Amino acid sequence: MWHVFMDVRKSQMEWERAHMMFQEATGQDQIDYAIYMLEAAERKYQMNLKQAKQLNINSVFMQKIEQQRGNG
Repeated sequence: MWHVFMDVRKSQMEWERAHMMFQEATGQDQIDYAIYMLEAAERKYQMNLKQAKQLNINSVFMQKIEQQRGNG
């Protein structure tokens, strides 16, 4: 389950980077590429969120597991 949570976090960060790339894009080629990257990152993030939801994983649950790992 931990890896699923980490996949969600990683894909969220990728989506945020793609969003920043889009905001900073200049010129048609950069804009087109930024849109492509943003759409791909968004889909990946959605897929990971869906998988986490199917496993009933949320941030509160994962914080408890992280605390247990630190105490274990």
